[in-house]
Amino acid sequence: MPISPLKGALALAAATTLALGLTACGGDGESGGVAAGSAPNDKKITVYSGRSETLVKPLLEKFTQQTGIKVETRYANTAQMAAQLLEEGDKSPADVFLAQDAGALGAVNKKALFAALPAETLNKVPQTYRAQDGKWIGVSARARVLTYNPDLVSAAELPKSVFELTDPKWKGKIGVAPTNASFQAFVTAITVQHGEAKAREFLKGLKANEPQIRDGNVPIVEDVDAGKIAVGLVNHYYIGEIAKERGVTPESLKAKLHFFGNGDIGSLVNVAGVGVLNRAAQDADVRSFVDYLLGTEGQKYFAEQTFEYPVVAGVAGPAYVPALNELTAPPVNLNDLDGLQGTIALIKESGLTP
Repeated sequence: MPISPLKGALALAAATTLALGLTACGGDGESGGVAAGSAPNDKKITVYSGRSETLVKPLLEKFTQQTGIKVETRYANTAQMAAQLLEEGDKSPADVFLAQDAGALGAVNKKALFAALPAETLNKVPQTYRAQDGKWIGVSARARVLTYNPDLVSAAELPKSVFELTDPKWKGKIGVAPTNASFQAFVTAITVQHGEAKAREFLKGLKANEPQIRDGNVPIVEDVDAGKIAVGLVNHYYIGEIAKERGVTPESLKAKLHFFGNGDIGSLVNVAGVGVLNRAAQDADVRSFVDYLLGTEGQKYFAEQTFEYPVVAGVAGPAYVPALNELTAPPVNLNDLDGLQGTIALIKESGLTP
């Protein structure tokens, strides 16, 4: 049965209760409030960010320094920002939604809140990483992986498919963050590629294996690195972020990355991206902001500072992972990951969240 805009907004708002544990990496949990860069004039844009302040504020400040355009940013997790936009509708003060994943962008786009982006902007990014209707665009990409501790599980023992994690031999050994937006997008992708019954079966099997529940991906990687958990479902870039924070190389960490092959859904490649609200469709400053994120400096920032994959040709990705074009990602259309409400209901039904 179709979901009304009001019910959709309420469902997403309820999702934020489930998403309180989102971490501050890759757009997971944020502190609220408005952060503003300095600018020499009154040029200003308003950004609703589902990416964490610690990750993107330095990039936004560089944009302001170079252009003189002040960026007023409201930070929260991606689900909260999507719910806020759906509640505010056309009355929202936001010019841009900077989201952690394609699913949230799609959910907002379904309510016709985004304006079409110029063709010259869209053409900077492969079709795989942008909306079919041209109303949102990826600015960085990330791969789902299994992080593991080789002291607890050898490379030879690693599963060939993510679905093998429902085998009883993994009981008590798996770290998951079910309130995390990336995990939710991953479950949505299972539904898209394999059907709702398969997604329900996987979640039920995961729950039966008594997984180690964490409030985000960073705690999972840290616990795998410390030998407290054998394996964990996360995004690839957390290894880089934790290594950077510790002042070491990713290779020196005990936690390693396992990329599922053969197009397995466990190797889903998703994007963080932006949508421009209708009110800002003709705003040249907003256009400058989007193009900056897709420019060489913005793309290098994502590769070198947040360890994500650039989505624009000519910029090298992180050194410690395979190149983006070397991954055997599943053939999932990111435009189909907009079923957030149904996914959250499935996860709750499984018992992985209250």
